[in-house]
Parts: sequence; C-alpha cells; structure tokens
Amino acid sequence: MKKAALMLITIILGISMMAGCSSKETATNEGDGKPIELTWYFPVAVGGPVTKLIEKLADDFNKEHPNIIVKPVYTGTYEETMTKVQTAIQGKDSPDLAVLLSTDLYTLIDMDAIIPMDELIKKDKAGEMLAGFYPAFMENSETEGNTWSIPFQRSTIVLYYNKDAFKEAGLDPEKPPTNWDELAEYATKLNKPGSQWGVEIPTSGFPYWMFQAFALQNGKNLMNDDGTKVYFNTKENVEALQYWVDLAKNHKVMPEGVIDWATAPSDFIEGKTAMLYHTTGNLTNIKENAKFNFGVAFMPANKQFGSPTGGGNFYVFKGISEEKQAAAWKFIRWATESERAAQWSIDTGYVATRKSAYETDLMKEYTNSFPQATVARDQLEHASAELSTHNNGKVYKAINDAIQAVVTGQEEPEEALKKAQKEAEQILAPFNK
Repeated sequence: MKKAALMLITIILGISMMAGCSSKETATNEGDGKPIELTWYFPVAVGGPVTKLIEKLADDFNKEHPNIIVKPVYTGTYEETMTKVQTAIQGKDSPDLAVLLSTDLYTLIDMDAIIPMDELIKKDKAGEMLAGFYPAFMENSETEGNTWSIPFQRSTIVLYYNKDAFKEAGLDPEKPPTNWDELAEYATKLNKPGSQWGVEIPTSGFPYWMFQAFALQNGKNLMNDDGTKVYFNTKENVEALQYWVDLAKNHKVMPEGVIDWATAPSDFIEGKTAMLYHTTGNLTNIKENAKFNFGVAFMPANKQFGSPTGGGNFYVFKGISEEKQAAAWKFIRWATESERAAQWSIDTGYVATRKSAYETDLMKEYTNSFPQATVARDQLEHASAELSTHNNGKVYKAINDAIQAVVTGQEEPEEALKKAQKEAEQILAPFNK
C-alpha cells in the first residue's frame, strides 16, 4: 500500500514538473524566444543620406526592443515601392509594413491589402497620441470612419530662393514674392539668360502635385473628399495650368519642356536657378550643400495661399499574423513619438508630423538657429489633402500625361485638361454608381 502511495506521489510530482516545464517553455517562446521579424519597405524621394537615417532608426528600435527585429528594405522611389508592394501581395509575400504615399490609400483599400489601425490604437490606448498629428496630414490617413495609415515623412511644397541673387538683382532678400504677379516680376529680374533661370518648377516626378498647388492657389481643388470625383478642367484649374506654362513660354523665366524633379534641387544649389518650387523634404539637403544664403517661403498666392500636403505614411498589411501586426504598430508608435519626429524633421527637412515635436527642446533649439524649418509647418494652415482617388495610378497617369502634353507644347491647357477629365471620369465610373 505504501509502495503504491509512493508511486502515485512520484507520478503526480512528475506530471507537475512536466506541466511546469511546459509552462516555462511557453513563456520562453512568447516572451524570450525567437524575436518577431518585420520587413519594412521604404522609398527615398529626396536628396541626402535618407537610407542611412532609416537604417539607424531601425537599429535604435531593435536595441530598445530585443524581441522585435525591424529589417528595412530600400525599394526605390515611391512609385517603384508601390509596384513592388503590389507584386509582393500578388505573390502572397507582402511586407509587414511599408512607407508609401499617403495618396495610395484608396488603391490599397481596394486591393484589400492593408488593415485599419483602429483596433491596434484602441488596444494600445493611443487615441491621444493620434490626436497629436496635424489635421492636414490626417486627411489622407482616414476614410470610411477608420484610420488606415499613420503620417511619417510628410511635406508641403515650398519656395526656396537665393538671397544673394535677390540682392544682386536689387530685390529685398527678406521679401520673397507673395503672389503670382510678383513671382513673374521677380523671376524676370533674377533671370540671366544662359546662366541663371528666374525660377524652376519641376514638371516630372510629381507634376500633378505641382499643378494641384496652383489649383489651390487659384481657389479650386482637384478632387472631392472620398476619392470618387475629380475637377481637372474647371475654369480656375485651366487658368492655373496656363499660368504655370506661361512662366516658360511667355515670361521666359523658366526652362521650356520637362524640368526634372530629381535634378532641380541641384540646379538651385549650383546657382542655375534663383528660385525653386520643391518639397520641404529637400530642406536639409539644400541647407547642407548651398554655398549661399537662402530663404524658404510660402508658395505665392493668387486668390489664396495653398499647397497640397505630400509624402509618405506607414501602412500595416493584412496578410500577416496578428502578432506581427501588433509588433508593427509598436514600431510605428515608437518612430512617430515627439522626440523622434523632431529628429527626423531635423535630419531630413520633412515636416515633423506631430504638434508636440515643435515643443521639444531639440526642435526649439533647431528652429531658433534655423527658422526656415518652420515655414512648411506654418503653411499647413493653408494646406489641403494631396490628390487621392480610387484607381489612383490610372488617374495620376491621365493628369500627368495632360500636363506633359502642355509643357512640351503638344496641347493647350484647356484641351489637355478636358481629355484628362473625361479619362478620369471613365476610370472612376465604377465608384459613382
């Protein structure tokens, strides 16, 4: 009897030890086992060492979070990155998260490729954190009552101008042009045929973006709020495109034909143009490489000031485990906290996406020494959401082709925009039933 009792106790103890080991192994697997690995696709659309900055951001996060490893993968331009994402999704091998244009939102929703982040935000009690982003940046992040993406490297278009060239031309270097008439007038005074253009406004890369800026300044946006309609050929928008091309064709202060997005900042830095329209994402590049005094200003107004927002947001993909989605959210929240948003803005020139970033000691010190860094932020008061629709790629092609036809002299603005409007309406027809 004693032997039987002893054997029973031994069996019970053995089972208890096995259960304890099993429990310990489970905890190890969940908490201290193999780290969760996240593949992060990211694009580069501006000058400067952005790839190195991205890699450092991931390295810093990985050091602070040993159970998560974020692996950044440089995937080219925004357009190339979106193509690679679409290919990966079709091959059922999507990245875990990506930075893509904020305007890719409807396309990604239509592809059923991304998750709304509302549950992740709710679980993390991050509602207050979400409220801290500038409203203008959230316009391209939310639709259908959900938050689908988080602002990261965001921008507006600004006017860069060479203060030394202003002085030489007899212009006040502290008074940039504030309206369309002044822009043409100043550009004429700054123009030196054969050596320096008065102004350059890129017509490649993101021509729709530049066109939208002129449209907003002339009082009319290019689309509605739910991505189902566009207004390319309104009277106001035909006037806007006409003004843009007239800077080259009539005023002769800007190169005719295509002005390359990628090389235009170099033209400014090298003194080949006295003024430049470009993303604030190139601010740090220009700051570090220009050998002259330069200013940054709002783009000149016509009926009003105006700029579309621009740049990229974080997206989390649907075809990954909930564990990975939670880890991706942890990284996104970490990467967009106030201090890091401030540092990212300082390192790149992009606008810090959170209001609180400008209240950090880091940003206060920077903007006190370099006040140009506040211009794009202040311009957000006059900013609107960037052109974004369903079937976005096809709509972009329609309007970009129209702009190219006009700047290369193949068509007049009214004719080209009428064609683009008709094509876009056909593209968007399934969403207007």
